[in-house]
Amino acid sequence: MTRLPAGIVAAVALAVSVAAGQTLARAGVDDVLAGAVARGDIPGVVAIAATRSGGVIYQGAFGVADLPSRRPLQLDAIFRIASMTKPITSAALMQLVEAGRLRLDDPASTYLPEFADLDVFERFDARTGAYRLRPVKKTVTVRHLLTHTAGLGYNFTSPIVRDFKPRDGEQFAAGPLLFEPGERWLYGTSTDWVGRLVEVISGQGLETYFREHIFAPLGMRETFYTVPEDTRARVVTVHRRTGTTTFVVEPTQPPLAVARPIGGGGLSSTAADYIRFLQMLLNGGALGGARVVSSDTVALMGQNHIGRLGVPALETALPERSSDFSFVADGRDKWGLGFLITATEQPGKRSPGSLSWGGINNTYFWVDQQRGVAGVILMQFLPFADPRALAVHDAFERAVYRLAGSSKS
Repeated sequence: MTRLPAGIVAAVALAVSVAAGQTLARAGVDDVLAGAVARGDIPGVVAIAATRSGGVIYQGAFGVADLPSRRPLQLDAIFRIASMTKPITSAALMQLVEAGRLRLDDPASTYLPEFADLDVFERFDARTGAYRLRPVKKTVTVRHLLTHTAGLGYNFTSPIVRDFKPRDGEQFAAGPLLFEPGERWLYGTSTDWVGRLVEVISGQGLETYFREHIFAPLGMRETFYTVPEDTRARVVTVHRRTGTTTFVVEPTQPPLAVARPIGGGGLSSTAADYIRFLQMLLNGGALGGARVVSSDTVALMGQNHIGRLGVPALETALPERSSDFSFVADGRDKWGLGFLITATEQPGKRSPGSLSWGGINNTYFWVDQQRGVAGVILMQFLPFADPRALAVHDAFERAVYRLAGSSKS
């Protein structure tokens, strides 16, 4: 009998041990997602994770895409990713900044006449709806729009936006602003205007621009504003939570054909497509030989652009649309050019400086440049920031880092 050298035996044993550890770690991610579905916490989920060096390290699909039909969720399911559109829009504008077509501190009104002669609320009576406006003192810049510091809100993040009704004869193409530009951070419609900047400066509609400059180079073949007819059977139904473990179909489904795309939302995509966008960021702006933005631009997008301001928890103004939502480190987190920036170490999870955001139907992502890990987790129900959805997100992220650790063993 021929004996193998001790070194070879040890190497084989190590390889077997590593493979076994990775298998157990992947099973742990499966257990997290399958368990959430089995408990009735969520109707279904598709999730994927990747590393900078190792490509996709996990992907899984559990539950149903449509409760009435019990159609099983598949890995290639198409989700309405809503505000996960925003980072793509921001990257598109940064391509134009790179090309010298505009600058971050240019007045928005240089390109968008709607931002000339803005008004800001001086007073708003929540009981009667009466209001008083005054001319804005500061200029809204491109940077303000990219950082949600322009003074614009959403109807679910601001009771004033929710309740404001202009007096007869008054029209506001943009605003009125809720506060002077740069004074606060508030999540709102700013990225819609970033999308308009892309269109005005490039001379192309958003869908065409994205397709040519981001989706095609990255191989994102199944990300669209208008979902093609032959793929609509894979679109996941938006549901609504009605109880601890009960859901119904949301009566008003987002449209599958978007005639007038906006930068702040509206895209549909798959987990596999979106992870390619995140891998591009992990790799400093390039993927598979295609460069989308420079490494310097990726670094710039991930820097704090709101100074001493923080990103605070927000109390919902529309509970049926969104729960109250907090961030990773309330009031300490920062905002870059299109992303939330995690300010502090999260044990077992993402590193400081990680980028993240989500979409209103409980779709989420993160990009950890320091550890070279990115993840996407897609669910499809309201309200946003559902506590059980966030718990699944948290458990998935922790399981991914355990898996990433075993992959490096």
